[in-house]
Amino acid sequence: QVQLVESGGGLVQPGGSLRLSCVVSGNIFSFYTMGWYRQAPGKQRELVATITIYGSTNYEDSVKGRFTISKDNAKNTVYLQMNSLNPEDTAVYYCNSPTSPWTWGQGTQVTVSS
Repeated sequence: QVQLVESGGGLVQPGGSLRLSCVVSGNIFSFYTMGWYRQAPGKQRELVATITIYGSTNYEDSVKGRFTISKDNAKNTVYLQMNSLNPEDTAVYYCNSPTSPWTWGQGTQVTVSS
């Protein structure tokens, strides 16, 4: 059973930065494309960034140039560096594999507010 544990969220002012982490249990991390999703109140969960097993990345338009996804295969961890945050980025952030989704973790709350 793969477990996903997200962390690193918090309250940040507009223009601030946060770095999210997601640890994936099991020794399978390096074989899957990974992604970061977010779900804002009253909205559907959306995919905002992906990274393939080869390290290729892709981003949803609203976060391009502000968010950076990366991974450390040795640590079974995927990261999301978020810069220039704005209130529209407020959401619960989750990681998962877009190509082979596992049971969702609890996510980590990101709140952007002054």
